Amino acid sequence: MASKQDEDDSVPRSGFNGDDKYNAENVSDTSLENAAPSSSVRRKREAPPLVRDLAPEEREHLEKRLVRKIDFYLLPMLIIMYLMNYLDRNNIAAARIAGLEDDLGLTGSQYLTCLSILFVGYILMQVPSNLFLNKIGKPALYLPTVMIVWGVISAATAEAKSFGGLVAIRFFLGFVEAAYFPGCLFFLSSWYTRKELGLRVAILYSGSLASGAFSGLITAGITGNLDGARGIAAWRWLFIIEGAITVFIAFSAYFILPNFPRTTTWLKEDERQLAIWRLDEDIGEDDWTGSQSQTFAHGLKLAFTDVKMYILMVLVFCFVASGTVTNLFPTVVETLGYGRIDTLLLTVPPYILGVITTFLNSWHADRTGERYFHITLPLYVAVAAFIIAATTTATAPRYVAMMLMVPGVYTGPPSKRAAALAAINAVSNASSIYASYMYPESAGPRYIVAMSVNCTTAFIAIVAATVLRFLLVHLNKKLERGEPVKGAVSVGEAVPGEAARKGFRFVL
Repeated sequence: MASKQDEDDSVPRSGFNGDDKYNAENVSDTSLENAAPSSSVRRKREAPPLVRDLAPEEREHLEKRLVRKIDFYLLPMLIIMYLMNYLDRNNIAAARIAGLEDDLGLTGSQYLTCLSILFVGYILMQVPSNLFLNKIGKPALYLPTVMIVWGVISAATAEAKSFGGLVAIRFFLGFVEAAYFPGCLFFLSSWYTRKELGLRVAILYSGSLASGAFSGLITAGITGNLDGARGIAAWRWLFIIEGAITVFIAFSAYFILPNFPRTTTWLKEDERQLAIWRLDEDIGEDDWTGSQSQTFAHGLKLAFTDVKMYILMVLVFCFVASGTVTNLFPTVVETLGYGRIDTLLLTVPPYILGVITTFLNSWHADRTGERYFHITLPLYVAVAAFIIAATTTATAPRYVAMMLMVPGVYTGPPSKRAAALAAINAVSNASSIYASYMYPESAGPRYIVAMSVNCTTAFIAIVAATVLRFLLVHLNKKLERGEPVKGAVSVGEAVPGEAARKGFRFVL
């Protein structure tokens, strides 16, 4: 079934591909030329010559080589960028352990407000950013540029002198960081087919989990060795160092990231034609054919008239809501009663376990083509972990619960497109605005209210996933009968293009 964010592909690939100036002569087959924009007429396309003339064995070999090449050029940099995106967003939790709250004189819920305000900016920018990226079709320029900006803002946190200054910095950090993750998912879905996307997104997603582990290790090292160096507190060094690393990586990304298959120079002609055609085969449409056809209104209409998007929105909202414990994970771990350095180090193992389980779960989901149980089973683990955490004060079972929380709420094959993807991600992160206030220090060590809410939202996510599965089974039956399915395809057609001949079905 559809996974966390976009596996159902119920919104057609409006796609994007980069350069308006790129024209048909760069692709030898006229079937790959840009078509005049039309919402009512769908082209009947044939495979380009270099693909059509391949024997099945040659096609399989070339496609495997192509996917390995795409992985090599795309994934390492995107993973590193996302690691820094998440690290720069959540390092304030580790900075609290390193003395930020005391140095700035934050009282009451002021620290929690600084956490929450980031997600206000984050939500406001998600949909506009993805629609803008879809319009310009230049991810190789857009994503590194926003990364430079958020790196500078993150480093500027070191200069915060008061509650007001910290709130302002956090708001703008969230506003800029919002562009990356949904834009990156949109980018990946224009290179990979549905059966390949789950594992790649999981690998990308593991960057956020790895950042949790790195954050604890980095903060422990800085706190133990740089506190007071040159008269600067350890938590300020944390923001300076991580912000500088972010900017350096962003400049490197300008020279590494491609745009899209039509405009990528490191693809040979046969690879280029196959890269474009296999997406057409997958769901029946070529991606991005020109900015003139990528209107904001059209993208919004496709997304917001699809009932499956709203079910996904509930699912992902509850999924993310149950995972907000990670926003204050060092604070939760601190209730075990260990010292500052030990607490930071104890935050590392749960994230490492989360990376392993996320990778294995998504690999198995892609291998089997199953989504529902790969989403819901980790949530059952999360429910059990929240119950244990809320009902005991013993150290051993509580740390076991903490070890299970991160894998439980992060394990699962996440992946939707443009406006739909951004809208789902934006709404889901709304939970982070209120979640911070459920973790006042006075509520420790059990945080009964927070754990109860997390347990409830995890259960609701399971229910939403179940409803979506039944709906997709129903739609697949309609497709088998040749009936039109609104949302996945154009009204009046059962399935578009090559996907019809290949037997398109929603992934369950």
